[in-house]
Amino acid sequence: MSGRLEGKVALVTGAARGIGLACAEAMAREGARVVLADVDETAGRESARRLGATFVACDVSKKPAVVAAVESAVAAHGRLDIAVANAGIVHAAEFLDLEEADFDRVLAVNLKGTFFGSAAAARVMREQRAGSIVNMSSANGVVGLAGLAPYTAAKHGVVGLTRSAALEFANKGVRVNAVGPGYVDTPRMRETPESVLSQFAAAHPMGRLAQRQEVARLVAFLLSDESAFCTGGFYPIDGGYTAQ
Repeated sequence: MSGRLEGKVALVTGAARGIGLACAEAMAREGARVVLADVDETAGRESARRLGATFVACDVSKKPAVVAAVESAVAAHGRLDIAVANAGIVHAAEFLDLEEADFDRVLAVNLKGTFFGSAAAARVMREQRAGSIVNMSSANGVVGLAGLAPYTAAKHGVVGLTRSAALEFANKGVRVNAVGPGYVDTPRMRETPESVLSQFAAAHPMGRLAQRQEVARLVAFLLSDESAFCTGGFYPIDGGYTAQ
C-alpha cells in the first residue's frame, strides 16, 4: 500500500547508511516527513540531501543529544508520529578477551541509545496520545552467538526494553515493537570477505542474506496504522535463522 504514512513525522537514528537509511527511504516513499539522525555528519547530511529530508547530528549514547534530536524534529514539523531506534555498533572478541571499555561502548550505543531514543520519542507521543516506535534488535537478540557477547547481550536487552515500554504505553496511544533482522546485505557487510559472506548466507535456512529494503518494509508496516493492534512484539526477519 502506498501513502500509509502520509503526513506523519518520522525520526530514524543511525540513518546515514545501511538499514537505517533504507527505513528512512521507505518512510519517505510512504509519505512521511523524515528526520535522519546519525553520528556521521558527512554521510548523514548527504543522505538527507538526496532524500529531501532533514538531518540532525546525534550520538545516541549521549542522552542530551538524543533528546535534542527529538526536539529538533518536533520544532521543525510540530509533532513526532513515528520513530525508529536503529543506531548500533558491533565489537567482535572472544568472551575472555573482552575489554570493559569495549563492552560498555557496545551497550551504551545499542541498549542505552535505544532506551534514550524510545523514551524521548514516547514522551512526545504520550502527550499526543498517538505514536509508533520500532526498536532495532537482531535475530541474535533471542539466540546466542559466540564472539559477539556485548552485541548479543545488548540486542537481548532491546527486546526486553521494548516489551516493558509497550506495556507502559499500551493504554496511552503509543505502540512499541522490535524487529530482529538476520544478516543483512549492507554496504558495510559487503566489506566482509566473500568466504565469510557465504557463511553468513548459509546460516539462514533460505540460503541468502536479507535485503535492506525487506527489513525496511517490515518496519514501515509496524509504524503504520495497518499494525494498530501490534505492540510489545518481536518480529524476526531472518530467513528462518531463529527457527532452527
